[in-house]
Amino acid sequence: MFRQSLNLEKISSVALLGVKDENLNFLEEHLGVKIIVRGSQLTIAGEKNRVNKSLELIDKLTKSLEKGGMLTTSDIKYFLHAKENKNNIILLPDYVIKPRTANQSKYLEEIEERAITIAIGPAGTGKTYLAVASAISALLSKKVSRIILARPAVEAGESLGFLPGDYEEKVKPYLIPLYDAIYEMMPQRKMQAYMDNGIIEIAPLAFMRGRNLKDSFVILDEAQNTTHTQMKMFLTRIGEGSKAVVTGDITQIDLPDKRISGLIELQDILTDLADISFVYLNESDVVRNPVVEKIVRAYKKYEENKSK
Repeated sequence: MFRQSLNLEKISSVALLGVKDENLNFLEEHLGVKIIVRGSQLTIAGEKNRVNKSLELIDKLTKSLEKGGMLTTSDIKYFLHAKENKNNIILLPDYVIKPRTANQSKYLEEIEERAITIAIGPAGTGKTYLAVASAISALLSKKVSRIILARPAVEAGESLGFLPGDYEEKVKPYLIPLYDAIYEMMPQRKMQAYMDNGIIEIAPLAFMRGRNLKDSFVILDEAQNTTHTQMKMFLTRIGEGSKAVVTGDITQIDLPDKRISGLIELQDILTDLADISFVYLNESDVVRNPVVEKIVRAYKKYEENKSK
C-alpha cells in the first residue's frame, strides 16, 4: 500500500476534516483512499495514483484554509469536480460564478451549446441560479438583446384568491426568487433600468401567450407546475436567435386535481431531439447550507419507502 503525508500545522484539522470528521469521511468515500490524522500529520494510504491525486487535492484544500474559515462538503465538491476552463466559468462585472459539481459543470456546458436546456433536480442544486447567471452573461456579451424570466403562478398550499390586490400584485410574490437571483449578480439600480427599458422582464408564465420571443434568453422556472398546454405554449414561443432554459423539481409538484406535470411529460416528448438537452441534478449537487442536502436525502428515502 502506497502512502504520502502532509503537514497541517498552518490550519485547524477540524476546519479541513469537518465536525465529527464529516469531511474526512466524504473525502475517503470519493477519493477511494484511507486518510489517517495524528496530531498535525495527515497520511493518505491506498493505490499510488489515487494517493497522489488525493494529496494534490488536499494540498489545495489546506491552502484555501490558511486565511481561516471552515470547509463544507459542498466546498470540497467544487474542488473535486469543477473544471477550470472558460466554458465552465461565468465572468460578470465584479462577480465570478463557477460550478461546484460535475453535474453543474455539465449544465453550464449544455446551456452554452444547446438552444434549449431542461434542468431537473431538487431544491438547492443551482438550477435557477446558474441559468440566470448564464442569461446575464449572454446579455452583457450581446449574444442576446433581452432576458425573459417566467414562472407559473401555482399555489403551494395557499390560495391566490385570498391575497390582496389585482392579478399582477397577487402573482408578484411567486416571482421573488427570480428577482433575488438577479439582485445577487447585478446592482439593483442597473437591473431596474434594464426592467424599465424592457431589457429584463420577469413575468408569470401566462403573460407569454401569443408572443414570439426573438433574440432572447428565456428561462422558465418551477416548470414542474406547468400543465401540458402551458409547457407546449412556452416552448413554441422561442423565436429566432433565442436560447431557453427550463428548470424544475419533479418531487415538488403543486398542480391541482392530480394533473400531470408538463415537465414530467417533456422527458418523453422531447427525447433525442437535436439541440435540446436534459440535465439531471441530484442531492449531491445541493450547494446551499449542508443541512439542505441531508434534508433532500431524508425526504427521498422517506418517499421511496412510502411508495413500496
